[in-house]
Amino acid sequence: MNMSDFFSKSAGVWFIQRTVHHFDLVADESGESNLHIGVVTKDDPRVKSICEQQGIDPAKATGGASFMWQGNTDENEPNPDYAAVLVDVPDDEMGHSGKLLRDQGYVEKIPVVSRYWFGKDGILTIDTEYDNNQGQERCWFITNDFRVRASTVRMMNGVYLMTYCSERRCVCEEDLAKMIQHNLSRESS
Repeated sequence: MNMSDFFSKSAGVWFIQRTVHHFDLVADESGESNLHIGVVTKDDPRVKSICEQQGIDPAKATGGASFMWQGNTDENEPNPDYAAVLVDVPDDEMGHSGKLLRDQGYVEKIPVVSRYWFGKDGILTIDTEYDNNQGQERCWFITNDFRVRASTVRMMNGVYLMTYCSERRCVCEEDLAKMIQHNLSRESS
């Protein structure tokens, strides 16, 4: 798998159940949310803008993905303050490793460059160095509609944070209607 494949396979809306372990007295951030992922083509103007912001030739980018988070019970459109765009800049022909450019990071809301690679087992690992923190995220698909993410954050003062997320793809209303129709047709035959 390469990052373009990973982004394509991730496109859609995901229901996330998140467990957060703080190693200090910070309030619990565990909970449920929705993650909206869209594929960003290499000719999208955001790709050029993010590459230029990081001093990287946009011609090296293969595209990317947009991410928007929202509370699970929130019926409003996702808040753009909880959004990010990632741009893939592979460093090998197969696209198994490279850089991810983000318009804003997850831990610190600043533009950031991460390193990524896919293991032989298909697990994606992303390492990020922020100004005041270091993060590592690992993500893999159990099935096409269920994936797992685990991450750690180490802060300057040595405090660690660990997160585990199980993510299930949400079925859109159109697909749900097709499934219902299919089951109804099976029942009548």
